[in-house]
Amino acid sequence: MTDLIGNETAQSQLAAAMASGSLHHAWLLAGPEGVGKARFARKAARRMLAEAAEPAESQRLQPGWDVPLTSQTSHLFEAHSHPDYRELIRLPKDADKPEAGLARSIPIAQVRSLIASFATKPSLSERRVVLIDSIDEVERPGAANALLKVLEEPPQGTIFLLVSHAPGRLLPTIRSRCRLLRFEPLASHDVATVLRRELPEASASEIDALVRAGEGSPGRALGFAGLDIAALEADMASIAETGDPSNAIRTRLARLLGVKAAQPRYEAFIERAPSFIAEQARTMNGEPLRAALDAYAGARDLAGAALGLSLDATATVFEMGGLIAKLSTR
Repeated sequence: MTDLIGNETAQSQLAAAMASGSLHHAWLLAGPEGVGKARFARKAARRMLAEAAEPAESQRLQPGWDVPLTSQTSHLFEAHSHPDYRELIRLPKDADKPEAGLARSIPIAQVRSLIASFATKPSLSERRVVLIDSIDEVERPGAANALLKVLEEPPQGTIFLLVSHAPGRLLPTIRSRCRLLRFEPLASHDVATVLRRELPEASASEIDALVRAGEGSPGRALGFAGLDIAALEADMASIAETGDPSNAIRTRLARLLGVKAAQPRYEAFIERAPSFIAEQARTMNGEPLRAALDAYAGARDLAGAALGLSLDATATVFEMGGLIAKLSTR
């Protein structure tokens, strides 16, 4: 199994709690999206269940989080059939049409189904693990309040791992029931390591562009993979440097990204542009800095409206290019 990368402090905090023999019943894994919180939670859940169900074998487990694929716990995990492990995630809107996408939230019906499973004891040991990915998506108020009651009076032996990308938006009472594991953005070299592992065919220039676009989040960076983000960044850099006085670059980008077939690249450009402007602003001061900050505010608002309100793609790309052009000092 692949080693975890980054956030060693969070890993060591949970490992120490497990080794102490007094593991708290609820853990909030909080931090930016795409930095590996859910992946770590799944590895931790497997390890917790293996140690509980196979005490003799657990004495021979190597340090870290991996569990041998030959173990019963791993067999059950790989088959998605471990009786003492539950995941609460958003489900497809239509089970018969997976292309329709996922539901907007985790409804109370899913939480009630989880609670009903607590009527029986764990099967393979005295431990059960529940992963909620993410707790931010649990429907409020009904589903969140139902879950809160379980966290206040947890079933014996049950460990909750709650993934959150925005812990400040959670019910304070939910946060207060959990021990916090804080996850931070990864260093650029760690993001690059993940990208090279996941995208072995990508060029060095594409990896570099994806690292910048990821802003410390391998998951975010991988979301840009295959979209030639390096070419988009080169165009943004040219606009920022020259101001694109003839509108040639903006016009070409608008035509290129405005067609329906280019929707993924269009969305990548719109999502990336505000952070690109922010990066450039960090190197400025005085009047150029004020202009860059105004451009950033405009780009952020435009990006939110473009994706939320389905604005005309061609016009939006051209307008976003104009905001990037404000970075030019020529």
